[in-house]
Amino acid sequence: MGRLLIAVGVAFVIAGVLVNLGLPIGRLPGDFTIRRGNFSFYFPLATSVIVSIVLTVLMYFLTRR
Repeated sequence: MGRLLIAVGVAFVIAGVLVNLGLPIGRLPGDFTIRRGNFSFYFPLATSVIVSIVLTVLMYFLTRR
């Protein structure tokens, strides 16, 4: 449990640094935004895929014995 908390903390720090450096996390090509009148819908497809890949690789290395 401790390793998981450390990994999540490190991931948040890395994401924060990347956002501060100007990386457009959440505004990638493949993220869909639909605006009609006073309704808006945002679906971050590309961002979700990238986050999933990064977390999968991170968990693979953390759980490997």
